[in-house]
Amino acid sequence: MENLPLPVIPATRIRLRNISRSDVDAIYEIFSDPKVMRYWSTPPLSDKAAAESLTDEIIRDVNQGDIMKWGVALNSDDRVIGTVTLFHVDLDNGRAEVGYALAHAYWHQGYIHEALQALFKFAFEVLRLRRLEADVDPRNEASIRTVERLGFQQEGFLRERWHVDGEIQDARFYGLLAREWKK
Repeated sequence: MENLPLPVIPATRIRLRNISRSDVDAIYEIFSDPKVMRYWSTPPLSDKAAAESLTDEIIRDVNQGDIMKWGVALNSDDRVIGTVTLFHVDLDNGRAEVGYALAHAYWHQGYIHEALQALFKFAFEVLRLRRLEADVDPRNEASIRTVERLGFQQEGFLRERWHVDGEIQDARFYGLLAREWKK
């Protein structure tokens, strides 16, 4: 994927913005929490140094155009409470995969729905993608509700797709076409 600038994407209570080194504490809070990482494809971060390394990796990968990953920041104080990501972006084929994580303290308040709506508007209207895909652990009922509420349809089930922290995990694959998106 060519290196595209990462714009700030506004929403009602949050905005999607670049992640910087000043967000290390927030990245640690999100990605070290076993509740948040329960259904993720990697184990929780072990310490602050791992959060620094992850933050540097995000910044590098965004700058190289390998991923498009935003911090989900509160409008009130610019604190990062989560992340949303477009990865494996294929502009020629009009598709990308979607990832997201939200700090546990902000669950069940509509923040991730708001962030994904803003991300999808960018993906479909600015990038002109035709299709978004999501890989969801079948045990993650909240994430399944989130993607289905946004219009995703289950398109496949991959048995034993992931091996994370000694546990074998299945995956549900979901797809959302631009023409099906519920704005």
